Amino acid sequence: MPRTPSIADPSSPQIPGSTPRRTPRSELGHRGPRFQTLEPELKSDAIDPTSDMEISAERQVHGTNISVEKSQASFAKFVREFQDSEGQAHYARMVEEAVASGVTNINLNTQNLHSFDAELYNQLVSYPEDLIPLFDGEFDNFRAALMEDEDNEDQSLGPIQVRPFNMKESTNMRELNPDDVDKLVSIKGMVIRCGDIIPEMKTAFFECTRCHEQPEPVALEAAVIKEPTRCPNPQCNSQFTMQLIHNRGTYADRQLIKVQETPDSIPEGETPHTVDVYAYDALVDVAKPGDRVEITGVYRAQSVRTQSRQRQLKSVYKVYLDALHFKKSDNRSITVEDSHADEEAENYTSFEESDDLSSLLESRKEELQKLSKDPNIYEILTKSIAPSVWEMDDVKKGILCLLFGGAKSEQGAQHGRFRGELNMLMCGDPGTAKSQLLQCVHRISPRGIYTSGKGSSAVGLTASICKDPSTGEMMLESGALVLSDRGVCCIDEFDKMNDATRSILHEVMEQQTVSIAKAGIVCTLNARTSILASANPVESRYNPDKSVVENIKLGPTLLSRFDLVYLILDKPNPRNDRRLAKHLVSKYLVGAFEADAAPEEDEGIMNRRTLTQYISYARKAVKPKITESVTDPLIQAYVRMRKVGQSNTQAKVVTATPRMLESLIRLSEALARMRLSEVVTHADVDEAVRLMEVATQTAATDPKTGRIDMDMLATGRSASDKQKQEQQGDALLEILGTKSMARDAVLQELNDQSDQELNMRDFSDLIRNLVQEGTLKEVRKGRTSTIRKA
Repeated sequence: MPRTPSIADPSSPQIPGSTPRRTPRSELGHRGPRFQTLEPELKSDAIDPTSDMEISAERQVHGTNISVEKSQASFAKFVREFQDSEGQAHYARMVEEAVASGVTNINLNTQNLHSFDAELYNQLVSYPEDLIPLFDGEFDNFRAALMEDEDNEDQSLGPIQVRPFNMKESTNMRELNPDDVDKLVSIKGMVIRCGDIIPEMKTAFFECTRCHEQPEPVALEAAVIKEPTRCPNPQCNSQFTMQLIHNRGTYADRQLIKVQETPDSIPEGETPHTVDVYAYDALVDVAKPGDRVEITGVYRAQSVRTQSRQRQLKSVYKVYLDALHFKKSDNRSITVEDSHADEEAENYTSFEESDDLSSLLESRKEELQKLSKDPNIYEILTKSIAPSVWEMDDVKKGILCLLFGGAKSEQGAQHGRFRGELNMLMCGDPGTAKSQLLQCVHRISPRGIYTSGKGSSAVGLTASICKDPSTGEMMLESGALVLSDRGVCCIDEFDKMNDATRSILHEVMEQQTVSIAKAGIVCTLNARTSILASANPVESRYNPDKSVVENIKLGPTLLSRFDLVYLILDKPNPRNDRRLAKHLVSKYLVGAFEADAAPEEDEGIMNRRTLTQYISYARKAVKPKITESVTDPLIQAYVRMRKVGQSNTQAKVVTATPRMLESLIRLSEALARMRLSEVVTHADVDEAVRLMEVATQTAATDPKTGRIDMDMLATGRSASDKQKQEQQGDALLEILGTKSMARDAVLQELNDQSDQELNMRDFSDLIRNLVQEGTLKEVRKGRTSTIRKA
C-alpha cells in the first residue's frame, strides 16, 4: 500500500495525541496546514537552563501566535464536555453513533463551538485549513479510544472528516471581498446548474521507463504534483525518465456547482450574482438544480493566465468556494426528500446535514405522531395555511392537499406510471387574495419557484440552450418547471401568458416531463412538479353569464388537466364585508381589535416551523394505499358524478371525466397523509368528493340552465348549447333544400321560424361549423356571400 502524506511537515515533532500521517482532504488539499516550530525563549526567572527538565518546541499556526497544542486541547475539551439539552456529551454520542453506523462524516455546529469557546471559533473561521485537520485528528483519536474499549477492530472505516455548518453570521454573495480569502464563510443561494463529475488527482504514481523503478506516490501539494526529475534507483539515476501511471494514482470526485442569489437577498434594482462552488467526494451530487442551500466552505482566489500557452498572469483573480457542508433543510420550508426518494435509485444521494442525534429525531417523530392523533388535525392544518387570509377554508383545504400530495405509483411497463402531484387553478375577481395564497405556498413549498405569466417565456419555463463558457459546447440551462422538480411551481397571472407558452404545460401537467429537441440536443427532462396557478377574468371582473373558458380564455385541453378549479368571486355582503374589514384592520392596528380578535385567531393554529415539519414528515414517511374497502365508494362516487345532469333531459351531458377519478384518488391519498395514515378510509373519499364538487360546482355550472356540465370545462359550451346548435343546423339545411341563398336571407327566415332570435355572431358560428363539417359550401362575391348544401 502506498504511504499517505502527513498533514504536517514530517521533519517537525509529532503533536502529542494526534493521528500520524493522514491523507489530505480534497477541499483542503490545495495548501494544507502550515505550522511553524518556535524554540522556547530561556529566561532566568522562568526556566533554569542547567536543570534536567525536557524543553519541547512550541508549534504555532504559520504567521500567527496561535498555539497548535492549545487549540487541539481546547477542541478535545469541547468534544468531551459539550452537553445537549438532555445533559449528555453531545459530540461524544455522535462519534458513538458514527461508529455504530459506519459513518465517517461528523457535522459540527459552529454555534455550539462559539457558545463553548468563542476564541476557538474565531480561529476556525480565520484559519480553517490549519484547524480543521486538527479537529479531524481529535475525532479520530476519540473514535480509536472508543473502538479499543469496545474491542472493535474494524479497520475498514476511513478517517473522520469534520464538516462545519450553521455559522454565526452568513455572508451575502455580493459582500464577499478579498478579506474573506482562505477563510471559512457561509452563503445562501439557489443551485441553478450542476456540472459533470470530474476526477481530481490526489496522489500520483510514477515509474521509470528504463529500469521500471517504482518510487513512493507523490501527493498533491499547493495544487501541483511535483514530478521526480531523476530515477531514485542509484544504479539507474536516469534523468527525465519518470512516467506517470494514471491508473495507479488516487483521485477525488469533483463537481462544479453554480449558485445564484435568492430573490429576497437581492438589493433594489440589482441583478442576481452567481458564485462557483466546488464539491468533493461525499458532497458530490448532494445539491440538485433548484435547491435552496446554505453552503459553508473556504473562500478561494486563483490566478488566471492571460493566454493558455503563456505563463503571464492577470492581475484579477478568479474566486470560488470549496464546499465543506451543504444544508438544504430550512425551518421555514418543506424538505425536498419525500416518499418518492428511493434509496436504490441511481440518482439517490444520502447526506446527513445536521448534528441531530437519533434519540432527538425519534422524540421529534413521536411529537408529530402525537399531533396527528388529534381528531381536529384537519381543521388545525387548514387554519395554519395563510392565517392572514380571512376564511376561504375550502380553497385552503385544496392547497393543503396540493402540499401533502398523493402517493406516486410505479406499476411497471404493463400498467404504467401514476403521478401523485396535484394541480390547482384559482380564478376570479381581482383583490380576492389569490396572490397572497400563492406567496404563502411559495414560502413553505419544497423547491418552489414563483413566476408571473407575462414575464415568462417558453424557454424560461422549460430549458434554454446556451454555450458553456469553459468548453464552448452547447448545453441546457434549466427553466422554472425543471428547477421545481419534486416541488411546487407557482404561476401568477396565468391568463396573461401567450398560447405558445401555455402549450408547453400540457406535457408537464400530465406526463411530468419536458421534451427538448434544439441545436442537436434531444432529451427529456423530469418536471415532477405541482402547478398552482391564479388567473383573472378577461373583463377584469367575472361575468356569471359566461362560462369559465370564456371568462379566463384558457384552452379546454389545459383546463381539464387541473385537479381543482376554484372560482373566487367578490360578492357584496354587508355582514361579511364588516367582518373582513375588521380582520384586515386588526393586522395593522395595535390595540383596537387586537385584544379580542388576536387570541381567538391564534387558537388552534400551528406555527410555521411545526407546520413545515409535519408536512415534511408526512411526505417522507407516509405512503397511503388504496384498499378494497374504498374501491366501491370511489367507483360509486365517479358513477354518481357521471349521472349528474342526466335526469329529465335527453342531452348527453358529461359531468365527470376519467381524469377526475384519478384526481379523486390523489385527493383521498393526500387527506390520508394529513392524518399520517397508511390506509385511505371511507371518510377520506367522502371529503375528496366534497372538495371536488365544491371546486367544480361553480366552474362547471351552465349559466343558462344552472346545471353542472363538464362540457363547460372541456369545450367552453354546455351540452344544451350543442343540442340547440344541432337543431338550428337541421332547420337551416331544410330551408336551403337544393337552392343557394344569401346569408342575410337565410338568417331572416330562421328567425321567422324560431321563437328565439338568432344574432349574427351565433349565426356566423353556426355557418362556420357546418362548413368545417363539410355540410355547407359558402361562395363569396365581393361583399355578398351565398350558401348552399355541399
